[in-house]
Amino acid sequence: MHVSIKKVLLALLICSLPSLGSAADIAPAAETLKTPAPVVTAPKAEAPAVLKSSDTPKATPSARIGYADIDKIQSESDLGKASLAQVKEKQEKLQGQIQTKEKQLSKQQDAIKAKIASMSAAQREAKAKEFQKKVDEYQKFVQNADKELQSLKIELAKKFGDALELAAQEYGKSKGLTLVVVKRELLYLANEVDTQDVSEGIIQIMNEKNRKK
Repeated sequence: MHVSIKKVLLALLICSLPSLGSAADIAPAAETLKTPAPVVTAPKAEAPAVLKSSDTPKATPSARIGYADIDKIQSESDLGKASLAQVKEKQEKLQGQIQTKEKQLSKQQDAIKAKIASMSAAQREAKAKEFQKKVDEYQKFVQNADKELQSLKIELAKKFGDALELAAQEYGKSKGLTLVVVKRELLYLANEVDTQDVSEGIIQIMNEKNRKK
């Protein structure tokens, strides 16, 4: 049986920001002179002010997004490590029981082969049915063991996911983040979006809550 705890994917939408726009100022039109004006020398036009690089306005981030590395959180948090250890322990126990039953079946099969030549047709048929019953019991045990392991993984994954969600919400609110998403979902981000890895912060919160229990 292959052990694989399903990765829990998290996307917490906190709020969306409306796009900001600004209207251009409209300069008033020059008034038309109704009477002739005296001839005067036109004043020299002033050169437009040149903005220095330091005067250039900086774009304000429209959103602050945190991204979480689920693999890292699972492998480094206390709850994640405990879940992995619990699944591994359960798997090894079930595998040991399965191997024991396989050895028993193998011994029974060898014993039947050693005596089959001296058996009557009725005895062979009886032994075959008996052995098939053992095989059916073995297959049923393997199926139940797999279901038991899968049930444990689902239970632990839900527990981990709930703890992860609460920690992400708490961290996101404390840091004023707009979103907390799974790292692998970040395919493109505009320059004005502020992003940060929140994995360590989430791990710290999860560990603190787990140790208080």
